[in-house]
Amino acid sequence: MVAGCGGSAPPVPPPPPPTDPKPPTMVGVPEDTTPTIVFLGTSLTAGFGLPSPSLAYPALIQHKLDSLGLGYRVVNAGISGETSAGALRRIDWALNHGNVAVLVVETGANDGLRGQDPDSTRANIQAILDRAKALEPKPSLVLVGMEAMPNLGREYTERFRTIFPALAKTNDAALVPFLLAGVAGVDSLNQGDGIHPTPRGHEIVADNVWRVLEKVLAARRGRPAVPNVRRRTGS
Repeated sequence: MVAGCGGSAPPVPPPPPPTDPKPPTMVGVPEDTTPTIVFLGTSLTAGFGLPSPSLAYPALIQHKLDSLGLGYRVVNAGISGETSAGALRRIDWALNHGNVAVLVVETGANDGLRGQDPDSTRANIQAILDRAKALEPKPSLVLVGMEAMPNLGREYTERFRTIFPALAKTNDAALVPFLLAGVAGVDSLNQGDGIHPTPRGHEIVADNVWRVLEKVLAARRGRPAVPNVRRRTGS
């Protein structure tokens, strides 16, 4: 959910031609340095099947932030049906939302549903985190754990489960152990497909994420709000 505001302003004369090749910025429009929390995710983040995206857990977290007077703007970058490879293709777009203070990565569920190689999922998520760490200042990272379906066998589900804590440790990311804790397998908290949470299910999911996110935000207090730039890497 991207919030914005607008208003009228007196006419401003055009600036003189630039003396260098850098394009001019918009005159009279300050750059928005409001820190954002970007949720890169699947249909579980997008709010698939809900009457309104305002009932999905990222929007509920925005309400929590507002109620506490915390000046963050939530960006819901969830796409239904997306795999970790798709999330990797979108990460540069997702990070192009001004001052990205926190990146929450919820991906891999569709990889597991399709029985894709956990090593491939791990590599895609690592590449996503690497892109985020290349920004300056670096956003805080939150990785959301998922579980594979048990019908894929014990070996597969164990390999899949270990992806998330291992990557969180390696990349100094906060870990939500399992997004759907308290929701998965509970008929009354899921829609008819048994996969996507109901509005009440999303409330529980929001609580699962908030327990981790609030600690991340507490650790960020006092940091200046400045736009991110991609850090140059040596060759």
